[in-house]
Amino acid sequence: MSNFVDECALNVRGGDGGAGCVSFRRESHTPMGGPDGGDGGSGGDVWLVADHNVASLLAFRDHPHRRAASGAHGSGRRRHGSSGRDLEVPVPVGTVVRDRDGVVLADLPGHGDRWLAASGGVGGKGNARFLSNRRRAPAFAEQGEAGEERWIWLDLKLLADVAIIGFPNVGKSTLISRISAARPKIGDYPFTTLEPQLGVVRLGDGADAFEMVVADIPGLIEGAAEGRGLGHRFLRHVERARVLLVLCDLSPIAAAAPAEQYRILLDELARYQVQLGVEALDLVDRPRVVAGSRADLADPGVLDTWADGLEVPDSPESQAEPPVAVSAVTGLGVDRLLGELRRRVESARAEEPERDGFVTLRPVPEGIRVVRHDDASFEVLGRAALRAVGLSDLTQPEALDEARRRLDRLGVDRALARAGARNGDVVRIGDLVFTYDSIDELDVQPFDEAPADRRGGAS
Repeated sequence: MSNFVDECALNVRGGDGGAGCVSFRRESHTPMGGPDGGDGGSGGDVWLVADHNVASLLAFRDHPHRRAASGAHGSGRRRHGSSGRDLEVPVPVGTVVRDRDGVVLADLPGHGDRWLAASGGVGGKGNARFLSNRRRAPAFAEQGEAGEERWIWLDLKLLADVAIIGFPNVGKSTLISRISAARPKIGDYPFTTLEPQLGVVRLGDGADAFEMVVADIPGLIEGAAEGRGLGHRFLRHVERARVLLVLCDLSPIAAAAPAEQYRILLDELARYQVQLGVEALDLVDRPRVVAGSRADLADPGVLDTWADGLEVPDSPESQAEPPVAVSAVTGLGVDRLLGELRRRVESARAEEPERDGFVTLRPVPEGIRVVRHDDASFEVLGRAALRAVGLSDLTQPEALDEARRRLDRLGVDRALARAGARNGDVVRIGDLVFTYDSIDELDVQPFDEAPADRRGGAS
């Protein structure tokens, strides 16, 4: 079973908030003690944190649930419950988070980047919080809010300086094993590599030392942009690479001529780039180096003419090397190839803006919204609305008045009126069912039925 996982589903849940306490002072010489119920603690949040020490999403394959700690309940004498601890979930650098519909929620391209995946519930207020001049002995408190829970989908896009692309069985794995300490599976049949492999290439010593990360992308075939041969799963790992190394097979048993291989590979990159839409990352125009592989098996005449007809973009450096034939077995041309890759990577790194620290991403808070169902009932959605009715016992007149005051402050009455609610309609907020009874007479009209002068004086 593979130890590399680049996509998975994850269930995250914030901790529940603790309940507020209903308590009154009962001490000697204080027969009429006031309310002293403490607040419940808030639940912990679930954060996804990019960590360069995590290589894949393997940890979520068999254990896809992550839950933060809940807050403690409040108690008498104004003792507040402790808050639950946040849960930080390490994910690989380059992880993209999506919802059920495939919408991107967050992108974590740098070490330390963090995203709030599920917020914890707010702790309930104790009855001491509801003391006022009009309400001298509140006998109700808030329940703790339930933590947010949802399923999300994680996609890993590898971060590498160089991505090696080419047809299956052209020597990509042999090359990366030659230039780095990576030991991928090597075989004499197509699709030997079924998952990306990363290798660190070290060049020079002392002050001239240089390191770059090279990714061995599984072989691409014609039609990969449309998903043929699991092309989508492989191509997405090319998106973040700074430089592309295109390998063309020079051996007599190659599937096509080097120029034809090169054309097909670039065409697949272009098609995939179009499919990305707004996420297009100039794959075709990205700096690339072209090399002919398996030169030890090539005919002598092919070594002199294989690069003819290749449309290779000019390098920004004047010392750019032309396409080079290499052999990972004998070492032919490997040093020249590494020198060219180093120049391209150094140039690409210099053009990138420097990052200062890490990025913290939080979802935009949602407001309230009203939904009308087929049975003519209305439902008020939004955490703020659920929080407004989260009191212990709404059968008490004082608690019901407090809930109504909170809903008025959120504008729920006006939102229901705009949605078409009339007195006597059924309204649901969470698990509670109310009868709509508004004291406001609102004249709400659809836009196309408004007076002509309100629409710019149309005649």
